[in-house]
Amino acid sequence: MRFPPSILEEIRARLPVTAVVGRRVRLTKAGREWKGLSPFNAEKTPSFYVNDHKGFYHCFSSGKHGDIFTFLMETEGVSFPEAVERLAADAGVTLPKVSEEARAEEERRRGLHEIMDMAARFFEANLAKKEGAQASRYLDGRGLGREARERFRLGYALPDRFALREHLAAQGVDADAMIEAGLLVNREDVAVPHDRFRDRIMFPITDVRGRVIAFGGRAMSADAPAKYLNSSETPLFHKGHVLYNHQAARKAAHDKSSVVVVEGYVDVIAMTMAGFPHTVAPLGTALTEDQLNLLWRMAPEPILCFDGDGAGRRAAYRAIDVALPHLVAGQSLRFALLPEGQDPDDLARSGGASAIAKVLDNAQPLVDLLWMREVEVASLDTPERRAALEKRLFGLLAGIRDEDLRRHYRAEIGERLRQLLPQSGGRRGNYGSGRGQGYQQGSFQQGAGYGGQNFGRNGRGGRDARQRPGNAPLRASPSLARHPLFAATSAGAPREALIVLTLLAHPELMHRYGEDVTSLDFVNADALRLRACLIDREALAMDGPKPSSSLPQEVALAAERLRVVVRHGDVWAFDRDAELSAVEEILRQALTLHRRAFTLHSELKAAERALADDESEANLAWLTEVRTQLTSLDGAEADREAAKKMSTSRNRP
Repeated sequence: MRFPPSILEEIRARLPVTAVVGRRVRLTKAGREWKGLSPFNAEKTPSFYVNDHKGFYHCFSSGKHGDIFTFLMETEGVSFPEAVERLAADAGVTLPKVSEEARAEEERRRGLHEIMDMAARFFEANLAKKEGAQASRYLDGRGLGREARERFRLGYALPDRFALREHLAAQGVDADAMIEAGLLVNREDVAVPHDRFRDRIMFPITDVRGRVIAFGGRAMSADAPAKYLNSSETPLFHKGHVLYNHQAARKAAHDKSSVVVVEGYVDVIAMTMAGFPHTVAPLGTALTEDQLNLLWRMAPEPILCFDGDGAGRRAAYRAIDVALPHLVAGQSLRFALLPEGQDPDDLARSGGASAIAKVLDNAQPLVDLLWMREVEVASLDTPERRAALEKRLFGLLAGIRDEDLRRHYRAEIGERLRQLLPQSGGRRGNYGSGRGQGYQQGSFQQGAGYGGQNFGRNGRGGRDARQRPGNAPLRASPSLARHPLFAATSAGAPREALIVLTLLAHPELMHRYGEDVTSLDFVNADALRLRACLIDREALAMDGPKPSSSLPQEVALAAERLRVVVRHGDVWAFDRDAELSAVEEILRQALTLHRRAFTLHSELKAAERALADDESEANLAWLTEVRTQLTSLDGAEADREAAKKMSTSRNRP
């Protein structure tokens, strides 16, 4: 145990709660306690009380309660170890010494931090030189002047394959350390390790202490296969656990009780410079559970501000699936979808702070976007399809673990369904043709939400069943979900094998779906190995000639083992001669189903642990609901065109 209870008690004994709280809250004596205005809510009458004798604070307006450690965590967004270390220093308490192994690991990490900072300074210097003139002009065109560049430490990676390597080597850094830091590309088919980032505008990524741990690079060449390239996973950097601008944004977020999530680095910088410093971004992937937890520590209802196009909507929809199991009273998400064709950077430059504030003020609750996602692609022209919509919606709500919140969601969705679907004994809406009758496409606009457009009795909207756009969210077809390869109750290895082998056979799909695949949780070692190879090959293709199609020996063996896993089925998607459109359809459905299955399996484990700790009816009901979802995943609604394509491809001569 890093911090024994005796150490924590000593820190508490030396630091009265008023001493810590008083740094942020003006306190006045109130009998045996102290009171002040809540640091968590805007108020005019004090409802925040501190009791040194009992060692805690309590906020009646927000319900927050805790000691000096939780106060620091709540108001500054620091982790528990950080809070202990800072308060121990204030109290003059010496923390226990770490083991020799831990000390050596800490020294290793410190060395990597120094290397990353050296690289950041090199990139910064390049941007100021004549070699960085084109990059500087690009940044000027995006409205990112000197202040923004210095604040975010923007830089430029030279086109030369060995520029950074030679610079660091001159500072005494060996190549192995550069490779470990993720600065060099090193593979079996690369004779000499070379710079990972070349001819790119560089965005340093920092940890919660402000130390550089990774980079994002924006390509200057229009011919680059990928506009953005992130550092690979390293001992310092785990993409799904980090938010861009987290360190700088968390105090502003706590001060404003709000945090805004955008999609990219430039969006974060533009929002910050426009007066919204409480803005962060994921690192090129869909939001993960770890990132959501970081956001919820900053604010109870993060606002996800995404482009209003198909990609932005898909990102919002993925966030819903990740968030649902973790929603509790007072902890949710809101969504601000921008006008199509605009991103936060565009809005900041064209409309300024007032335009951004208007969009954020009109952010819609999660329930509205969940409803929109399910209804806009639903066929409601038969009783069976209407029943399927109802079943699917309530199946999703079963994933909400908080019993009270789940009950409220069911009541809300139930009321919406009563307005949308016909009652027994009569037809309440028009169900002549098409999807989502009673829902008008585009109703999710600023200030609209549920009720903002026509969810009424005779409302007609949505799209014809044959016109679902390619960017609509996919659900696995019944035939695909029943396939043994995709069975939700089976191990995930066959599903993982299909995904990576399909991308191996059709590398042109890697560019389009690489970020989705990177964000998936894989457990099979061979699938992980092949996925890493595919990601590296894509990165190599971005900055140089097309990499060799041959695989390193260990990866080739992994691919062979994966082929054995799927050979028992009739899946053909990793056949190089398969029709690409059909392959892409099955890949998209596989990604969707794998993400859903993994979420349910994670929830199943949590439900089992909860029942083991407390054999309550609520926990038993939760476990039963999750198991029901796992066994009935094959009942998910399908897009019939996907099934037709699969059938056509199977039966082709």
